Amino acid sequence: MPVGGVGDGQAAAFSGARSLGVHRDRVGSRVVAAGNMLWRAEVVDAIVESFENSVGELEERLFTALAAGLVAGGEAGPVYSAGLAVIREVPWRETDLRVDWSEQPVTDLRVLLDRWLPQRDDYVTRALNPAAAPSYGVPGNE
Repeated sequence: MPVGGVGDGQAAAFSGARSLGVHRDRVGSRVVAAGNMLWRAEVVDAIVESFENSVGELEERLFTALAAGLVAGGEAGPVYSAGLAVIREVPWRETDLRVDWSEQPVTDLRVLLDRWLPQRDDYVTRALNPAAAPSYGVPGNE
């Protein structure tokens, strides 16, 4: 199974001998992509190039790269799930979105991301300093 990661501006990836089907990993500029059971190896290139050429919030750039990988062929089999997790400035996932068993998981993930991003920073504020966080208009949080 391929694995990769980015930290402190450095990226690394590895695809072991037991990676399944078409597999590939690629390290770019502050980005790494890796996959197995791909439709074709170029899926990974599309992901890296899309990320490197995108701008904006990290979540947006990652989603754009994920969508580019799907357009380039994605997995060899059907895709029923998609997820996006981001750790930015605190030691937990500020964004942790997942869609499981959907006929259109990437489209559904886009909907979740559009709902989540406008309120992400408020949730982080609530975790760090609840008194400074905006009210959500629910009983007990007027």
